[in-house]
Parts: sequence; C-alpha cells; structure tokens
Amino acid sequence: MDRRDLETAVAWIRSAGTVTVLTGAGVSAESGVPTFRGSGGLWQGRRVEDVASPEAFAADPHAVWRFYDERRCRLATVQPNPAHEVLARWQDRFRRFTLVTQNVDGLHALARSRDVLELHGNIWRIRCVECGREREDRTAPLPELPPRCTACGGLERPGVVWFGEALPEGAARDAWRATETADVFLVAGTSAVVYPAAGLVEVAAARGARIVELNPEASALAHLAGVALRAPAGEALPAIDALLSGVPS
Repeated sequence: MDRRDLETAVAWIRSAGTVTVLTGAGVSAESGVPTFRGSGGLWQGRRVEDVASPEAFAADPHAVWRFYDERRCRLATVQPNPAHEVLARWQDRFRRFTLVTQNVDGLHALARSRDVLELHGNIWRIRCVECGREREDRTAPLPELPPRCTACGGLERPGVVWFGEALPEGAARDAWRATETADVFLVAGTSAVVYPAAGLVEVAAARGARIVELNPEASALAHLAGVALRAPAGEALPAIDALLSGVPS
C-alpha cells in the first residue's frame, strides 16, 4: 500500500462532509465467508444462478433452501473483521455517513453498524411468498426445509435478492441519494461488475465525488478512482482510521 496514496485518501476523507462506502464480497471474505460462487461457480454440479432465482424456487424450493441453509450454517461461525469494525465507528465520526453493502451476511450489523443499506437483502431474514410476512431467524440449520409461515402456512423464502429481481426499493433509493451527495465515495472489496450496485460508483464519479478504491486487485471501475489502495479492506481501513485519529503508523 503506497504511503502517499494512503495520506491522500486520509486528507480527502478528513475534509469530507459526506462519506459514502460501498462494500462487496471481499470484505466478508476476510472474515472467512465463502464467496457466493464458490469453487467454479457450482453447487452440487449446478450453476449458482440455477439455485438463486425465482424460477429455481418455484421449481424446487427444497433444493434452493438446502443451498441457502448450507450458507447460513457457514455464516453462523464467522465474526466481523477490522474492516467491519472501522466502518461501524465511522458512522459517528462524520456529519453524514452512509454504508451500502452488496453482502447478505449481516456482518456489518453484527459489528454494530446502524441503518446499513443492504442492496441484496439479508440471508438471516425469511419472507413468506404468500402473505409477505418477514421475520429474522438465525437458527442454523433450520429445523424444516422449506420453512413455512406460522401466520398463513405458506412457503417461506430467503430474504435475499435473486437473479432477475429488483433491489429493495427503500435501500436502493437511499443508496442513490447518498451517492449523489457524497464528497468521498469509498469502494471496498468489490470487483464492481455486478449491476446495478456497481453503477453507484459511476454515479458518484459523475457527480464529482472523490473515489477511493480499497482492493488488492483493480476492479472493473478502477479507472474512476482518484486513489487506489492495493490492500485488503481489513488492512486499508484500519490504516486510514489510525491516521484520521492521529495515531502514527
């Protein structure tokens, strides 16, 4: 991680009135969360896209739930890392701070971040496809697959955004608003290839925000970044935070 780039990022962030952060799978991977696509993008010989869509759920809800129940069991064993912890502290550091995530694991909230905009939903939330009732359930494994709604008896589904579905209206609206007004926009641990979330980076740049990318490798939108810190978010964010706090490194 280049020291001059680090100091530039710190200067930009220190002078910012509004800071927006977008996090992706790389931030969760540092906690040991398996990437969504796993090895080769397959699950039991099937493409992940084939078990993460409304069509897949309609055809075989039990198979879809087995996939998500496995993920829930793995997520139950992981904890937030230093990147999550820094971002949780930053919500009280800046006059206006917004945290947007593509991750569904709930680790930002576990690190005590408030009002996280979860663009792709949350794997710990379950929604009835009949009456729309939502609930949080951190039981892993679930005792019954697929689970059924205690209110109406209908099938329940994971509270995540599947391929072909729209983003949650409220989270998407608030994320766009925070992006359009950001002085500094940080992109942490994402390859920036999944839209519409990746479009936030383009909007921020078009609106004149200073873009800071935190990622070991260049993302698809790295050319928009004024500063790129080539390090994991769990290393780069604590380094930024230390300098913001006046701690020599």
